[in-house]
Amino acid sequence: QVQLVESGGGQVQAGGSLRLSCAASGRTFSSYPMGWFRQAPGKEREFVTGIDWNGATYYDDSVKGRFTISRGNAKNTVYLQMNMLKPEDTAVYYCALSPAGIMTGKWDYWGQGTQVTVSS
Repeated sequence: QVQLVESGGGQVQAGGSLRLSCAASGRTFSSYPMGWFRQAPGKEREFVTGIDWNGATYYDDSVKGRFTISRGNAKNTVYLQMNMLKPEDTAVYYCALSPAGIMTGKWDYWGQGTQVTVSS
């Protein structure tokens, strides 16, 4: 059974940093496209960033220049480095995996989510 497990959420003051981790297990997911979404209270879940088969990265405009997605050496792990955090970044962050590729918009596997809270 496929599992995505996130870690690293927490509470931080505006301007601070957090690093989220996501590890995929259950199959050989080395270098599969993976990404991060977030959902704030009362809002739809939204795409934050993704990293594709060839290492290409994509970012929502709201996080460009502040967030960085990267893979771990094991390739089945992705990290989200979040700098210059703002209160509007407060949300539950979800890791997701897309065997079909990021541009298809099909995300087949999801983690349980980790809370990020940014106080002003």
